[in-house]
Amino acid sequence: MTDDTGPTPPSERIVSLDVLRGVAVLGILVINVRLYSMPEVTLTNPNVYGDFTGPNYLSWLAGHVLAELKFITLFSALFGAGIVLFTEQKEEPIALHHRRTAWLLAIGLGHAYLLWYGDILVPYALCAFVLVGFRRRPPSLQAKAGLLLVFVPSILEVAAGATMGAEAVAGQWMPAESTLQEEVQIYRSGLLEQLEHRVPTSFRRQTLGFLGGTFWRVGGTMLLGMALYRWGVLSDDRSNRLYALLAAGGMAGVGVVLAGVWFIEASNWSAGAALFWRQFNYWGSLLVAGGYIGVITLYARWRPRGPLTRALAAVGRTAFTNYLLQTIVATTLFYGHGFGLFGSVSRAEALGFVAVFWVVQILLSVVWLRLFRFGPVEWLWRTLTYEKRQPLRRDPAGED
Repeated sequence: MTDDTGPTPPSERIVSLDVLRGVAVLGILVINVRLYSMPEVTLTNPNVYGDFTGPNYLSWLAGHVLAELKFITLFSALFGAGIVLFTEQKEEPIALHHRRTAWLLAIGLGHAYLLWYGDILVPYALCAFVLVGFRRRPPSLQAKAGLLLVFVPSILEVAAGATMGAEAVAGQWMPAESTLQEEVQIYRSGLLEQLEHRVPTSFRRQTLGFLGGTFWRVGGTMLLGMALYRWGVLSDDRSNRLYALLAAGGMAGVGVVLAGVWFIEASNWSAGAALFWRQFNYWGSLLVAGGYIGVITLYARWRPRGPLTRALAAVGRTAFTNYLLQTIVATTLFYGHGFGLFGSVSRAEALGFVAVFWVVQILLSVVWLRLFRFGPVEWLWRTLTYEKRQPLRRDPAGED
């Protein structure tokens, strides 16, 4: 039986939920590596920097179609489900939730300002403070509210594109070469010099960026995750047929994203088409993320004790640690306080780094959990949340 004053024991965890989380945290590195290794604008307009032909184009295309917005959507939905899962097992759920979220916010702020401006922990914490009030609402209401929030930035972008045209994004879409080179030089410099770009960029993302876009998309997806958990979709409680339908929907989503690629290329990557182009992936990513839920759940159901299932579940159980580890290793590799490769690595080479680091993270996660109950950051977060030192080493006679 679960102790409602402590964390969920490993034996009571939902395997498919851990596998989904593991896939999500590995998948987001496919996109995050672009920000780790190249100027920020390349995430939205890949034409502005670096070679964009042959293997590098194919690397971008694969990432755009299969990963961009898909895994962060899955990660956000799982975070929303986690809010419900955490609070429904506690005697004082709100007090513990707020303390847990406050520490998440503190860690996120340190991550954003000291290491990497692309942090997602701060937006997650800010959304969690607000959306916990929806945890006991009917799942149909959670889903409707989630879709409503997701619609907001889409409507704003389309309206801006229709009324302002290219002027709405011209500066961000095609920055001056001097601006790009300045960012490259900053991140090839030391830690203190990097603050010149990281601090204002982090602040902008956590204020105007959060209010103008991130809250609506991330918050809406969290609410959808709450609904999917309450409906039994994320807890592996639905029929094979439903998960197969989600997988089929994912294929349809791939078609939507590819249509967007055709649209932007047909317009020769013009700024006037940029905001409209983003809508294809914005909405297609929801379908593709749902497809991943379907495929991964079916696989975990088919091979619940298989080596791949157990390996990915281990990554999912240490997702917080793995997320931060990605930043530490990648910034050491690409930034000036380490090897200084920022701006000099091609997209294909960066994707090669991702593949290698996936293997490293999987092996480390599996080995670590053979000895310990939680990842090191998970353990710290739990200890701070419960204000009591949590047991870290596994009991040889205990749970697996």
